[in-house]
Amino acid sequence: MSRILNPREEEIMHVLWQLKRAFVKDILEELPEPKPPYNTVSSVVRKLESEGIIGHQAYGNTHQYFAILQKTNYRKLMIGRVIRNYFSGSPESLLSHFVKEEKIDIDELKKILDQLKEEE
Repeated sequence: MSRILNPREEEIMHVLWQLKRAFVKDILEELPEPKPPYNTVSSVVRKLESEGIIGHQAYGNTHQYFAILQKTNYRKLMIGRVIRNYFSGSPESLLSHFVKEEKIDIDELKKILDQLKEEE
């Protein structure tokens, strides 16, 4: 997958990532107010399925949907785009931004570095 999901698609994907499997009515229940019409959600779900982003299991005339695109893969794509488009391709610039602008504490940064070292 190389395209960015639009806001409605992303909202639906977050529901599927959370629920693992869901019917359109289940997705609709989890969406915030004001809720879109059932047909809108159903159309978006069918579009995502036609693109191979989600799949379904049929139960008679109804379908239970599940994510094919994993959240971690989409997150990598999005963070990669942010780094390329807003930080000149430099992960260091992104990290610097978080330290300076988002006020990440140095001790918190050290904890993150320690966690990364443990994972190696």
